[in-house]
Amino acid sequence: MKQKNFLVTIAIVLATLITGCAEDDFQETTGLCPMVIDTNPDNSTTNVPLNQAITVTFNEEMNPSTINSSSFIVTGSSAVSGTLTYSGATATFTPSVNLTPNTTYVVKITTAAKDLRGNALQEDYIFTFSTGATLQPVVISTSPTSDETGVVLNKVVSATFNMPMNPSTINATTFTLKEGTNTITGVVTYSANTAFFTPNINLTANTVYTATITAGAENMASVGLSSDYVWNFTTGTIIAPRVILTDPFNNETGVSMNKVVTATFDMAMDPLTISNATFTLKQGSTIILGSVTYSGNIASFTSTNPLLENAVYTATITTGAKNSTGVSLSNNHVWTFTTINNSNAPDLGSALPFGAFGGNAGVTNQGINTVINGSIATTAPSTLITGFHDATAIYTETPLNIGNVTGAIFTAPPMPGTATSFAIATQALSDANAAYLSISPASMPGGTDPGAGELGGLTLAPGVYKSASGTFNISNGDLTLDAQGDPNAVWVFQTDSGLTVGIAGPTGAKSVILINDALPKNVFWYVGSTATINGAGGGTMVGTIISNSGVTFSTAGNAAQTVLNGRALSLISSVTMVNTTINVPQ
Repeated sequence: MKQKNFLVTIAIVLATLITGCAEDDFQETTGLCPMVIDTNPDNSTTNVPLNQAITVTFNEEMNPSTINSSSFIVTGSSAVSGTLTYSGATATFTPSVNLTPNTTYVVKITTAAKDLRGNALQEDYIFTFSTGATLQPVVISTSPTSDETGVVLNKVVSATFNMPMNPSTINATTFTLKEGTNTITGVVTYSANTAFFTPNINLTANTVYTATITAGAENMASVGLSSDYVWNFTTGTIIAPRVILTDPFNNETGVSMNKVVTATFDMAMDPLTISNATFTLKQGSTIILGSVTYSGNIASFTSTNPLLENAVYTATITTGAKNSTGVSLSNNHVWTFTTINNSNAPDLGSALPFGAFGGNAGVTNQGINTVINGSIATTAPSTLITGFHDATAIYTETPLNIGNVTGAIFTAPPMPGTATSFAIATQALSDANAAYLSISPASMPGGTDPGAGELGGLTLAPGVYKSASGTFNISNGDLTLDAQGDPNAVWVFQTDSGLTVGIAGPTGAKSVILINDALPKNVFWYVGSTATINGAGGGTMVGTIISNSGVTFSTAGNAAQTVLNGRALSLISSVTMVNTTINVPQ
């Protein structure tokens, strides 16, 4: 370019010194003649973009009226129409339509172009250039993909191109979304070769949608798609989130006055919807002030002030709480609890809602009539829960081994076990172990053994009972527990080795009977090894059994229903059951 400008300057000087510039009407003006000193594209340029504007720069200011279709002519395979503008010393020709690919164009500036003194170009100025091949934009990927199913209802639909596009051509006209003939309203944006369509409201479940990128979407050279790009996708079924665990547990008593109230969901929630508006705590009609936080599928309510002693509180998660796809709870989740009332019952903590806990070895069911009215858990992988299902998943059930868990199942991965459910199970095991130690002979010494290890046929008042031989049996009859009118009365039974309830034979089942306001939630069994509950099937056991090495209910082949009004918590080994009903105390 420097060489070109130098030559132009020499030409101008020579023209000034030796040339006279002819003018119309037989006049002649000597001096500087108008000349073309620069063009864009340069002469003989190839691969010129199809939306190229053609410019010609003169060595001096020209008479704008002489810059017209007679003096500025562009020809390809035929004459090219366009718009001419002139500013300063530069004339610009903008074609009416894109140039044709792979075509040589000739630009002629004729002697009809004159400067302000009337001096004309001394001869026509001609230069050429050639266009390149068409670079057609195409859509190379979409989200959702074509014919994808189960698409979330708050989906942002996107299309990615193979090259940069002209953002002004990516809009609600060129990017549309329809459900049948109904146009979905939304906002269209463009960034990094990708166009995005964000619907104004959530999509409808189980519905087919059609997305379209029209040929009006153009690249930076004003080349559009060769044809409309159309794809379909189908939304999924609405899966409403659920509260699967609360702490305190529903109807729990003896809750500490500095308790942080929590609710665990079965899926990720939108944190913006977990707030004081959707998570509330009341004592009667009085609203409790506090702060709400959300982390790892768990919402937490921390009261600003300590709770009142021996008071009933109601916690609520409203339908305003939504999951990460914008779906709300189907109903408000409401639960109550009562703060500490001076009962000396041990604190089970987060183990409270579990009807069965299989340590790190799992929980097994054999039979088609097993029901756990509560939750079950293990810190083992989900594959070690066999013969059960909850509302969201099935754990190795067969036609002969069906167990209904009305609460939820918590395990380590793999799916349906998750990191969140594993963390819940781990904490529950820790709390169960703490409760086990709190009712041990070391923590509660002085227990008596009125039946020399045999509890059958006895009627016992509240208190601590310890087997001198290391085992407790209920085989000579039923055990009766008499609260003597005190609903807070507590029984703790301690055995360093085993607990056996019932004897062999079809009439061998034994039961624990509660009278005079005795409650299952206040009965506890400390078992140093294993507990076997009515191996012949049948009978009703009562209380929270915390064993070190496993709990077994009934045996395979027994059809008689074995009942536990309590919990079977094993710290190490598995819990196994056959046609068993466990009712977690309220």
